[in-house]
Amino acid sequence: MITYYEMIPDVTIYFELRKSVGWEIFCKEQAQQALRNSCHFVLAKDGEKSVAMGRCVGDGMYYVIVDVVVRPEYQGKQIGATIINRLVELMKKDMPLGARISIQLISAQGKETFYEKQGFERLPHDHCGPGFNRVFYTT
Repeated sequence: MITYYEMIPDVTIYFELRKSVGWEIFCKEQAQQALRNSCHFVLAKDGEKSVAMGRCVGDGMYYVIVDVVVRPEYQGKQIGATIINRLVELMKKDMPLGARISIQLISAQGKETFYEKQGFERLPHDHCGPGFNRVFYTT
């Protein structure tokens, strides 16, 4: 049975989940800071085993959902959808009366349809142009 927790895991679990889907691992110090700066985090466990996660960062008006990971052997069981829905509900709880929030994310290649099923729209559309990003590395 899958249980969901609103808790930030230690960096070891974070790295383990990212590795399970073949994602790059950030340096430990950077990852620990990023985890601390999460405004919301949902961790899914099957018993004691961490099987999925998702988190968001934001300022109260704009949020970005990041690090949505479901171990491959647990995909297709609505775990990712549950994590997204829980994150969205947590962000909505932060809203004062009369507020508006904007939630963005960057889909992993091939997962676009999953996010559309969760109510997200592809960019560009009538109200937004295309998204952009820029990445820097240190050596």
